[in-house]
Amino acid sequence: MAAILPCGTRLHLQHGPIDLIIGAEGARAAAFAAARARFETVLEELVAELAFLRTEVSADDPAPQGAVARRMDKSARAHSAGFVTRMAAVAGAVADEILTAMTKAAPLSRAYVNNGGDIALHLAPGHGFATAIAGLDGHENGRITIRAEDGIGGIATSGRGGRSLSMGIADAVTVLARDAASADVAATLIANAVDLPGHPAIHRLPASEIDPESDLKNRLITNGYGALSLPEIHDALQNGRIVAEKMVRRGLIASACLFLRGETCHAGADRLAPTSGVLEHA
Repeated sequence: MAAILPCGTRLHLQHGPIDLIIGAEGARAAAFAAARARFETVLEELVAELAFLRTEVSADDPAPQGAVARRMDKSARAHSAGFVTRMAAVAGAVADEILTAMTKAAPLSRAYVNNGGDIALHLAPGHGFATAIAGLDGHENGRITIRAEDGIGGIATSGRGGRSLSMGIADAVTVLARDAASADVAATLIANAVDLPGHPAIHRLPASEIDPESDLKNRLITNGYGALSLPEIHDALQNGRIVAEKMVRRGLIASACLFLRGETCHAGADRLAPTSGVLEHA
């Protein structure tokens, strides 16, 4: 499906599980035409290599063939010291691929491709982008303001409120990175790390019992949890923050904001200027 939304300035593309909302300022018609053309075969390309993309990343794996799959592979390999599959970057990689097609086809001052909350972003010099972070209850958890000079090309969120299964207990983790695929895989792994291993109030079951085709297979995912004390919430957030700070130090992400039951912590924000791409929580 492809349709211009009633506002007249945004394009909606949907095929199977991929659902994109696209905005562009500049040569919008040409950019939207390029997005539609590139989108035609994205899902087919991914399905052709799906079995491989669902496997755990190993440093000596061959590179996949498709353009989106290669984006997934590159982002996931940066984290191959631990368990990760290329599927952790799929939403962001699709967004990056469509945005690249748009910016190659048309001069744009601003553009974004939003794939279910994982956003690829283009900003020409002198332009900026602002968005809100919504909580699980729909209320605003914070705001993100980015300028072109910040070098941020991707925003991604993962956690219990997302579309994918999580091994952690984070309500949400939002990450800023150089591209959406990098932000996507990082958000997934940080959200997994927001956890209290062995805590009796956290209910877990094999991912395959929820989704027989999950790339997590029989790894335990969180299926709900009961009461947690404030110190326990802080401990879980700190576990995630440690992982996020390591990613910041390695240059894999610019910043992250972690949310759990009304509590919030940041990683990397002090490495950005106060007016730059800093996650500011309400």
